[in-house]
Amino acid sequence: MKKLTVAEIRRTYIDFFAARGHTIVPSTSLLPGNDPTLLFVNSGMVPFKDTFLGLEQRPYNRAVTAQKCLRVSGKHNDLEEVGPSPRHHTFFEMLGNFSFGDYFKHEAIPFSWELLTKEFGLPVERLFFSYFQGNDRVPADLEARDLWIAQGADPARVLPFGESENFWVMGDTGPCGPCSEITVYTGDDINAIDPAGVNSDDPNYVEIWNNVFMQFERSTMQPLPRRSVDTGMGLERMAMVMQGVRSNYDTDAFVTIFERIMALLGSDEAHYRAHFAPYRAVADHSRAVAFLIADGVLPGNGGRSYVLRRILRRAVYQGRSVGFEQPFFAQVVERVIDDMGAAYPELEARRGFILETVDTEEQQFLRTLAGGLTRLGGIIAATQQSGGQQVSGEDAFALKDTYGFPLDLTQRIAVDAGMTVDEAGYDTRMAEQRARGREATQFKRGADADAWSELALPPTRFLGYEATSGQGNVAALIVAGDTRSEVAAGEDVQIALDATPFYAESGGQQGDTGVLVGSSGQVRIHDTQRPAPGLTVHYGVVEHGTLARGETVTAAVDATRRADIIRNHTATHLLHRALRDTVGEHAAQAGSLVAPARLRFDFTHTRAVTPEQLRDVERRINAWIRTDAPVAWREMPQQEAMESGATALFGEKYGDVVRVVHIARDGDGDTYASRDSRELCGGVHVARTGAIGLFRIIGETSVAAGIRRIEAVTGQGAEAWVDAQVGALRDLAAKVGATPAQAGERVDALLAELKQARREIETLRSASASGAVAALLASPQQVAGIALITARIDVPDVAQLRELGDKLRDGIGSGVIVLGAVFDGKAQLLAMASKDLTTRGVHAGNLVKALAPLVGGSGGGRPDMAQAGGRDPERIEAALAAVPGLLAGQINE
Repeated sequence: MKKLTVAEIRRTYIDFFAARGHTIVPSTSLLPGNDPTLLFVNSGMVPFKDTFLGLEQRPYNRAVTAQKCLRVSGKHNDLEEVGPSPRHHTFFEMLGNFSFGDYFKHEAIPFSWELLTKEFGLPVERLFFSYFQGNDRVPADLEARDLWIAQGADPARVLPFGESENFWVMGDTGPCGPCSEITVYTGDDINAIDPAGVNSDDPNYVEIWNNVFMQFERSTMQPLPRRSVDTGMGLERMAMVMQGVRSNYDTDAFVTIFERIMALLGSDEAHYRAHFAPYRAVADHSRAVAFLIADGVLPGNGGRSYVLRRILRRAVYQGRSVGFEQPFFAQVVERVIDDMGAAYPELEARRGFILETVDTEEQQFLRTLAGGLTRLGGIIAATQQSGGQQVSGEDAFALKDTYGFPLDLTQRIAVDAGMTVDEAGYDTRMAEQRARGREATQFKRGADADAWSELALPPTRFLGYEATSGQGNVAALIVAGDTRSEVAAGEDVQIALDATPFYAESGGQQGDTGVLVGSSGQVRIHDTQRPAPGLTVHYGVVEHGTLARGETVTAAVDATRRADIIRNHTATHLLHRALRDTVGEHAAQAGSLVAPARLRFDFTHTRAVTPEQLRDVERRINAWIRTDAPVAWREMPQQEAMESGATALFGEKYGDVVRVVHIARDGDGDTYASRDSRELCGGVHVARTGAIGLFRIIGETSVAAGIRRIEAVTGQGAEAWVDAQVGALRDLAAKVGATPAQAGERVDALLAELKQARREIETLRSASASGAVAALLASPQQVAGIALITARIDVPDVAQLRELGDKLRDGIGSGVIVLGAVFDGKAQLLAMASKDLTTRGVHAGNLVKALAPLVGGSGGGRPDMAQAGGRDPERIEAALAAVPGLLAGQINE
């Protein structure tokens, strides 16, 4: 058996199938495009799901991949197994070869045999092969059994298993079929091999590969017209076998990461072996975190962002459990980038941003961890003191909501204390929070997607790249969810044409508006959407006449609105490129809105873009506009597009043939030149950058952790914005008696005068306060031998009220002070008592508590100082008049 590194196994596998007619398909992002059923890609076949379902066509019928995968949610959630288990991971690589209606078992099984026994050199005597034993609906897969035996497998090691092990389904409907797994015996004693070990808990028997034969339709179990093959080989598990070790974590995929952890911790291999579970968790999670951030996910409180935050914080906590006291995790993640950056260039391209994001999140977590641990420690102690053994769901939820403690972290700490957590109660509180969030959020209602999907119409031909008007035939009409053959005046309708110049909302670009004109009616279109893949649907109202299915209509886009939109769309591409040139290549698009009046661009960046950087971005873009550079596009294979430097959006699903929009610089020598812009984009653009006219940034804000937003205007919108700014400057200049050019200087002078006036006012106010203090100290009341000062004071804020109270208390030596004031139309009371009077029962907090209702409020505080507020400032004098009697009632004789 050959001993190959992870990189060598990956390369051997891909080269083997490439030499046998398979197209090498690069790994997609961990974010599955257009698949709401998955948070992350969790297997090698996910990117090909629509291909297997017949919803998309690819220019090849054989493929081989090394696919990034993540299993941390849903039924494929391995997070709690990571650390204790030698073979479970959050992030892993899945090798796979696929046939889309091309070869089947007679080719797939010989491929597997040759690769394993010849290329990898696995001993045949250590291999087992399984096949489906059949049930009352599907016969036994004797074809697969016989093919393994024909390759040279020992019949005693070709084993039948039931549906749970050897029958694969995608869902309640869709392709399904038997599968054939390959298991290798990794034990030391070859004479101890026993077929009973296959599919058992015996760690000596390791499943390394699964061949799925899609040959039936799940709902009917009828044979599929196009049989396909889907396979999967876990790279880390295969490396364990090839390198002769007993744990995935002992392979070269992890060894260098452990070396980095030990170097940072100052530990050794003995310490690692004694605390292997936390070490493994840190190492595994460092890979998941690096790839998630590289693919555009940032730590946050919902969805994928929360998963990332949970993994990262779990790693940090595990690191602390083995001795880390200071931030360390970014340095571990850096080792992952060093090791895997060659195979996955996105890691190297976003190195700085990944490390900065990790460090920022770890620092934030460490700030909250101390408080959270203290809070949880108090909860555990109080619960145990009362005889309880369970942290309540409400407390667990509060820890998550306040301190960012994921449930599993609370559970882990509770287990260390011999307790459990009320998970059901926690889930109830989480469900309540989600329900509140849904109620508070308004969603735009799109087309009736189910109704359009059921119609299964062919894709709409888009005419809008070349024109804003054209003809199309009415393919379908839907009113209130029902299909119609005809619609009449006044009806709200959704219309699909076989061809249209209307652009359906996508990639941030808003859908077109306009009119559809038929032979006997007209429909005013107010939006255009894409409710099903490739299908454009027009939303509108019939203005007059009728419109029938099958009728030919003239579709006319609102050309003025379209022109405003495409100016903003092309400017968005320029902005993306200019931002990356200015703040760094990590500034990747995280969302956008392209509307007629403005554009909005969200991008990954951990701090505010400085005014100087924003000005630099503007200069770059306007210089680009002045060159009147051509905006070109062409279709090409996705891999070729990516190799040409084109930018793809995270989480978007692209076909194998993509449209690349290229905006070049003409090299005019401008100081603010940017590099060319190349992006995968199906939207509509101006023909040359000069059509944009002018670009202005009107705002830069934060929208989430690690996500910034720029809002900008172009063309007429930019002109209007500049006019408004100039008008405001002229108005300001007139008000301060200066020209617009001198306005800033004049405002600075006025501010200096204002500052000097405020200093003089403060001096006068201080002198006045000193006089008031002296006057009040001159004649205090006496209540049972205790000096008392009460007064209504005119001061601007609470701070100065307290300052005056402190001066009176210091001046009186021993006594009680009660002051009243009015701020923002509300009463404010302050009571102070010298500490020597507490032995006689004097308590400022109780005094204020009794006074507060007299001014329509409430309050309280310490024995020596307390405050109260109320809504009835006109009753302050009455409250002050009540002080002597209340004080007398407190005094102990």
